[in-house]
Amino acid sequence: MLDPAQLYQVDPAAPHLDEPVLIVVLDGFVDAGNAGALAVGAMKDEREVSRVASFDIDQLVDYRSRRPPLRFETDHWADFDPPTLEVVALQDTGDTQYLLLAGPEPDTQWERFVAAVGLLVEQLGVRLVITLQGIPMAVPHTRPIGVTAHATRPELVEGHQPWFATADVPGSAAALLEYRLGQAGQDAMGFAVHVPHYLARSAYPQAARVLLDHAGLSAGLYLPTETLTRAAEQADTEIAEQMAESDEVVQVVKALEEQYDQVAAAREAGDLTDGLEGGELPSGDELAAEFERFLAEGGDEPPHEPPAP
Repeated sequence: MLDPAQLYQVDPAAPHLDEPVLIVVLDGFVDAGNAGALAVGAMKDEREVSRVASFDIDQLVDYRSRRPPLRFETDHWADFDPPTLEVVALQDTGDTQYLLLAGPEPDTQWERFVAAVGLLVEQLGVRLVITLQGIPMAVPHTRPIGVTAHATRPELVEGHQPWFATADVPGSAAALLEYRLGQAGQDAMGFAVHVPHYLARSAYPQAARVLLDHAGLSAGLYLPTETLTRAAEQADTEIAEQMAESDEVVQVVKALEEQYDQVAAAREAGDLTDGLEGGELPSGDELAAEFERFLAEGGDEPPHEPPAP
């Protein structure tokens, strides 16, 4: 493997942080409801952003599969918006600094990329890495939003009750990163928020807010959620209006509510193996199939507005 250190460059003017947390959000894989991207926007909104390190994007991205936009004006090319994959320093609402790695998921060189992030984690003294994403689930929007938590040590996800046991799902660079960091003895964890599958291709700010709440609690950070809260209120109103116009959608949501309530009861009883009539817990095959279906339908494309059942 080529030297991972040659894959990135640390900014000589980068600020020094004392044992920071690194939040990782990579787009291009499953991000139902645009939850991860919305969370990144909220973290950066009206915040001072200081670049710490940048990756050599030409080595990682296949431009033919994700063509960056160029602007044409009359008779010439006027602008180019290249993709960027950077580590930046931010402050939470309590002025505590942390790091954010955001940008496109690498199309190639996953192992080298993961090794490079591992070097950065060591070089920057990162104490905890947290990944964020949204996943499509057969759940209703009228119930509390669920989250699947995972980590390199059980203690990091203590108090988070699992929704399912074993599942073989399509791989991602973020998942591989957590796996390799765990092998190296570095604390890492992630949150996958459950987005109602009928809203998975819409912007769902409720899910992004839940991601930041969980990440902040685990990291000891006060992450900004004000803009997401306002957007979530508007989305709730739009969803309610569209449900009122469709009896069919209402019936679908009611069926999902019944299933959710049965599954929730099973979780309370600590039962993750025995199925419930009309409300089985998702199997690994079903979860993998949902991921594959979401990706096949273009799950990495920007979601449609407004949210609609």
